[in-house]
Amino acid sequence: MKIPRRPWLATTANIIGYELVWLACVAGAGRGMAWLGPLAALAFVTATLAFGGKRNRDLQALALAVPLGFVMDSLFAASGWLNYAQDWPSHLVAPAWIWALWAAFAMTLNHSLTFLGDRPWLAALLGLVGGPLVYWAAAGTFGAVGFGVPTAWIMAALALAWALLLPLPITLNQRLTHSTP
Repeated sequence: MKIPRRPWLATTANIIGYELVWLACVAGAGRGMAWLGPLAALAFVTATLAFGGKRNRDLQALALAVPLGFVMDSLFAASGWLNYAQDWPSHLVAPAWIWALWAAFAMTLNHSLTFLGDRPWLAALLGLVGGPLVYWAAAGTFGAVGFGVPTAWIMAALALAWALLLPLPITLNQRLTHSTP
């Protein structure tokens, strides 16, 4: 007997897994347990690579998203516009729990966010609105990040950065996926 595929179940699990990692990262950092987020991300990334069925594409997504996110968040940290809680290894670069968030985000590119692959305008819109909101929630609810400039300035800068950045790993990942045999 053939077991029917349930792509909606895998997509839902991917969304929930990512959200749990986000929560572990920001709550852990805000509560002085910065190790919690990277541990959750390690479990999520490992599970996605093992059971997601797209191991090579997911590894490509990791190689794209983590450096891009690290650079963006490190620029905000170095400028003093964002102040991360639990800022290991340095207050001048994005902390380890932010790296973990980007690794978990990479695991959504070929799964729950795959619909954005041929819609860069939608990815930009999602970044424009969603990017600043997650920082605002991390700051206000969990104390995982602080703003070194007026809130309106950092929200505008994050909206612009995310609108420009989010389509990049999605589009590059889509192109690599289609060029890989």
